[in-house]
Amino acid sequence: MSTRDNGQRIGFLHPGAMGVSLAASARNTGYAVCWVSEGRSAATRERADSIQMTEFQSLGELCDACEGLVSVCPPHAASAMAAEVRACGFQGLYADVNAISPQRSRDIGQEMASAGIRYVDGGIIGGPAWKPGTTWLHLCGPEAEEVASWFSEGPLETRVMGEDIGRASALKMCFAAQTKGSTALLCSILAAADGLGVREELEQQWGEYDPDQAPRSHRRMTGVTAKAWRFAGEMEEIADTLESAGLPGGFHEASAEVYRRMSSFKEEEDRPELDDVIQALLNPSSGSSPS
Repeated sequence: MSTRDNGQRIGFLHPGAMGVSLAASARNTGYAVCWVSEGRSAATRERADSIQMTEFQSLGELCDACEGLVSVCPPHAASAMAAEVRACGFQGLYADVNAISPQRSRDIGQEMASAGIRYVDGGIIGGPAWKPGTTWLHLCGPEAEEVASWFSEGPLETRVMGEDIGRASALKMCFAAQTKGSTALLCSILAAADGLGVREELEQQWGEYDPDQAPRSHRRMTGVTAKAWRFAGEMEEIADTLESAGLPGGFHEASAEVYRRMSSFKEEEDRPELDDVIQALLNPSSGSSPS
């Protein structure tokens, strides 16, 4: 990892699995990458320390020290995170790269502008950015090129989509509507087939077309559980996005409920058993409360 330092600081709110990978690309590019330790977990500290992020004790200290901030948090927390930054008197460049609807991004952008904060809308497609050609950060807004320059040495890829706030979020929403939405549908289908006593027959019929479809479906279903708590909010943002375009959002509202029913697996280090996931979907009241 590069040890260059251009003297500029970028803060990341917060270094989760995705956030720390973005911070790593910024550090590769020569920025000092920073985080707030107040109220964060031991796992967050471990991630931050793994790429030598600079620690600040409070958000106010971070806002005073950094020229730019990148918000990488669960969708439901995006607006509150931006409000906390405004309350701290931050006056730099703020990039919201969360999985939120275009309208929510525009609303946050207007609120930031009213507080004298420059704003860029972003949308991440792909998993944590540790390998070239696997993760793309789409950006839009008058300052999008500047945010893209924070990550120019990769491995995160950046693509600037022009100056209209909301376009990057719109792309993210449409992309995730298919990828994560179809996974939620698959989870519902397998659980329904099990509950109706026809799962074996369904998987046998799948195998007539594609021998790998059943095991592939099992892997998708158990592999999504760790992030299901986060995807629930994303599905709600997608529903709002579709409705704003004049399309029904009900499918993704239902997908949010599917992910909520799997949210009790959040803290598990290993993949759960398929039968346990099915039972969580069929009997949501018997599982742990969503986190």
